[in-house]
Amino acid sequence: MEMENLELYLHIPFCVRKCAYCDFLSHTPEKGEIEAYVKALKEEIASYKNIFDSCQVSTIFFGGGTPSLLTAEQMKEILDGIWTHFRLEDTAEITMELNPGTATREHLIGYRSAGVNRLSIGLQSVHDKELKMLGRIHDYQTFLNTYQGAREAGFENINVDLISAIPGQSVESWEESLRTVVGLNPEHLSAYSLIIEEGTPFYEIYGEKNQETEQIHGEKQREEKEKLPSEEEERLMYERTRELLAEYGYQQYEISNYAKPGYECRHNLGYWERVPYLGLGVGASSLIRYREKEYRYHHVTEVDEYIKFAGTPEKLVREPEEVVRRAQIEEFMFLGLRKCQGIGKSEFRKRFGVPIEEIYGDILQKQERLGLIRIGADQISLTERGMDLSNYVFAQYL
Repeated sequence: MEMENLELYLHIPFCVRKCAYCDFLSHTPEKGEIEAYVKALKEEIASYKNIFDSCQVSTIFFGGGTPSLLTAEQMKEILDGIWTHFRLEDTAEITMELNPGTATREHLIGYRSAGVNRLSIGLQSVHDKELKMLGRIHDYQTFLNTYQGAREAGFENINVDLISAIPGQSVESWEESLRTVVGLNPEHLSAYSLIIEEGTPFYEIYGEKNQETEQIHGEKQREEKEKLPSEEEERLMYERTRELLAEYGYQQYEISNYAKPGYECRHNLGYWERVPYLGLGVGASSLIRYREKEYRYHHVTEVDEYIKFAGTPEKLVREPEEVVRRAQIEEFMFLGLRKCQGIGKSEFRKRFGVPIEEIYGDILQKQERLGLIRIGADQISLTERGMDLSNYVFAQYL
């Protein structure tokens, strides 16, 4: 019998300093906290021995936070534990997020030796002024040193993260970031638009309440801070990203992701295609299939609590829920349509036992008529207009 694929996500909740826009679960570690956390991670990994024997791990992703605050030896210990207690595909993709300036060349060589075969480096901008605005701990030269060190360490699959719609950013400065990065020839680029999240320093400056205050106090307050790009500028940045990266041979395969042929991120593709995933570490989320049913849950969000119960995962679980058929169908639609190739009618029928038209026929016809989707013999995908209005499109399936 063919084994089901399983993805692993490991959360490393530590940062040198939290960025001004970040709402991820992370903090600056106290003395000895990283060592205790790594020990707990190994305990959690060992606790799953024999539980997922019917699954084959196809991808591993170390996210954060800043996973590159771990030493190469700590990374090796964690991966050794995974190889011992899980069935790992020979060609598994093993990704590690890395912040510029947090890993020496020796660290990078050690990560590669430990088994990491893909890096995701958080650059965000080539302009030091924009990096300072975001609260990043590095400048562009530091990124360049890290990137070159990764190449020298033998990494042949590197993603670079960039952020558009930064306060004070222009279409021209965004395009300069794109051209500078593609000149380095990474295999993959992720280009995300800045989202102002509640609970972040940026929200205090640019959030809804601040916008209301601006309307009262007028131009003077707006002049005291860098302005967010307009909706029109943000749209132009997205269009230029698509056009410029295509010129350099990068294929857009998802709304915010571009890759050279064969270098699409397998872990993220699995997420959009609803491959089951097991989250390890504090705050990590999971989507697990058991006895033909699906369940979703997340872990405790306090590091002390995680360390205390890491060896007994059932005590880590919070907000477990069965993912009922209707929710599975909705996720199949709005996650699958994020991919440029879209979704397959035959795959929908295979999974859910009915033609897609039986559930979404009227919506599909309407969206095709509005030029938001294209419907082929089997595939349904977003048009360029549909990508621009993707949130509106997805909402129709909920």
